[in-house]
Amino acid sequence: MNRKRVLTVLAVGLVVVVAAGLYWFQPWKLWVNETVQEALPAAPAPAQTSAQASAQPSASAAPAPKEPTVVATGELISHEHATSGGVRILRAADGSLVLRLENLDTSNGPDLRVWLTDAPVLPGKDGWFVFDDGAYVSAGKLKGNKGSQNYILPAGTDLARYSSVTIWCDRFSVSFGAAELTKST
Repeated sequence: MNRKRVLTVLAVGLVVVVAAGLYWFQPWKLWVNETVQEALPAAPAPAQTSAQASAQPSASAAPAPKEPTVVATGELISHEHATSGGVRILRAADGSLVLRLENLDTSNGPDLRVWLTDAPVLPGKDGWFVFDDGAYVSAGKLKGNKGSQNYILPAGTDLARYSSVTIWCDRFSVSFGAAELTKST
């Protein structure tokens, strides 16, 4: 009877450990890609009053949406996982800031975030753990590990304080990849 009880306790313990490991590491994400393709953000055309609309000869004469201006750019380098793609920070016509990842290609993983940070981008293992040491702004959860996607930065974000972008794994406190930003003049 004692041996059966010990084996039952060990079996239950093993199931708990395996379940916790699967939850924590989410190994299936290594084989599952999530592709997100979002269009470049554009400001909507200004609204017209009925008097303006009747004064114009046709709807096709309405002004085209104003393209956002590029504020900063960068190229992603690999850290914990092979990562490539471009980063642009755009200022929309309304003054809002959008962080855009373009042609992103990285591994999927648990709890991935997009951060604007003040940390330097260091190559190799030296750069894996530096991004949570200083100031950062979270742009949100990574929408997909492949593709082009937009992240609206919080109102009042001071770009002068930040010099890099990282794809950050919050679960394991490690950078999958990062880009040093070059400010546009």
